[in-house]
Amino acid sequence: MSPPLCPPKSLPERVAQALAFEALAILVCTPLFGWLFDTGWAAMGVVTLANCLIALAWNVAFNAGFDRALAALGRRATPWTRVVHALLFEGGLVLLCVPFAVWWLHISWIEALLLDAGMLAFFLPYTYTFHWGWDRARQRFISRRGPGPAAPHSSPGL
Repeated sequence: MSPPLCPPKSLPERVAQALAFEALAILVCTPLFGWLFDTGWAAMGVVTLANCLIALAWNVAFNAGFDRALAALGRRATPWTRVVHALLFEGGLVLLCVPFAVWWLHISWIEALLLDAGMLAFFLPYTYTFHWGWDRARQRFISRRGPGPAAPHSSPGL
């Protein structure tokens, strides 16, 4: 059974969700991918930070659009919609992040795609799990305090 619908997320909540997602990713990915790709932590840290900054903006915009599409279709988040969410989200990041890795690390497009494939292998389950956990925690929080009035900073477009 799908969880009940929660009130729409406000812009500040969306920003907090995106920041938490990216902060945890930086803490895990910098040492992990520096080690896996035999790259110094500083160089990999710059790539990870740049990817996360790109992803931060993408996260807020994409999740707002995805939530809006679900609402317009009258659908709830299910395990399958979360799979679609993760695939579309990560596919967009490939198009946005690979060129930076080519430029910063002075590597070929193939090497950058391989690096991105490694990151994708990490981020697909991470994206699914993080957003599932966030939504579960949010649902529990709202059910304990009640939905209350609409958030003053909420925007139907976001």
